[in-house]
Order: sequence, then structure tokens, then C-alpha cells
Amino acid sequence: MKKKYLGIVVSFFLFLLIAFIILTKVNFLNYRSPKTYNEIDRITLNDFRGLEFFQNSLYGNEHFAYIKTTIDYGFEKDSIKVESFFHPSSSYVYNRKAFSNELLNHELYHFKITELYVRMIKMQISNGKKRSKNEIEYLIDELKNEERQFQLKYDDDTFHSYVLHEQKKYEKNIDSLLTFYNNFKNPKVRVYEK
Repeated sequence: MKKKYLGIVVSFFLFLLIAFIILTKVNFLNYRSPKTYNEIDRITLNDFRGLEFFQNSLYGNEHFAYIKTTIDYGFEKDSIKVESFFHPSSSYVYNRKAFSNELLNHELYHFKITELYVRMIKMQISNGKKRSKNEIEYLIDELKNEERQFQLKYDDDTFHSYVLHEQKKYEKNIDSLLTFYNNFKNPKVRVYEK
């Protein structure tokens, strides 16, 4: 009887622990579906609905946020759809009293970096060179890795937006590159398979 009771208690606490871990990754209690890049102008810090239970400061500062973005793709008959997404339920603002335009701006540039790499992927796919599905997936994986490295460099160089001249330099560069790749805004790209 004791073993059975102990097993139930352990199972219950294990369930609570798993639920807690899942909740810290995606806030299902206040879930909002991912947003595409064309919605960037409507994103505010109120859209950051994720939960963060463990981190209470970043380099001693309680005014920080975290944005979760992804590059997603799917093959269709003779094309591929490549898009960037912002995930509200996995993005969070640590101190809700710390809402500021500078904080939001810095986080949105992370989303712009993701969109920049999406456009670079579509440009490389559409360059007319015939590629197999595996080659396209490999190309996407390579550029996704480059995007992750660029995101880290952006945070390091701007010190999470606190080095204003670096922040402004990145903004100018990213905006310029997004304009340069403007022909690749459409999510779909024709695939030229071998």
C-alpha cells in the first residue's frame, strides 16, 4: 500500500515538473499563434506572452526581453514556401514595468534578422541552379546556422541594445539588406529540381 501511494505521489510530482518545464518553453495558458513578418508593425511588448521563471536579470539589469523567431519551410508541387515567424507564447519580457520603445526595437531587429536570412535563402534557391530537395534542405540548414550566429553577434556587439551606436549601425545595415533582398518578400519560390 505504501509503495502504491509513493508511486502515485512521485508520478504526480513528475507530471507537475514536466508541465512546469513545458510551460516555460511555450505558455499554453495564454497562447497566441505565431505571427509572420508582414505583421511586424503590429507587434508590441504586450504580444510577448511567454513565461520565464528562472532568469531575473541579464548582466544585473532587470529590463530585458527575449524574442523567439524561427525560419520554417515546406515543399509544394513545384515550389517551396519559406517564412519567418515570431512566437508570442515563447517570447517574454522579464519586467513588465520596463516596457520601452528601445527594448521593443531591439527585439524586433532580431525578427528582422530572421526575415533577412529567409530572403537570402529564397534568393539562393531561385538563382536558377537546379537543386534536389536534399540540397535545398542542406542550404537552408546552413543559412539557419549562419542566422543563429548573426543573432548572437548582434546581441554581443550591441550588448542587448545598450551600446546605442552599435544598435544604430546594425539597424541601418539590416534595413539596407532587407531592401536589397526586397524581391524575395514573397514566401513562395519556384524550385528547379534535377
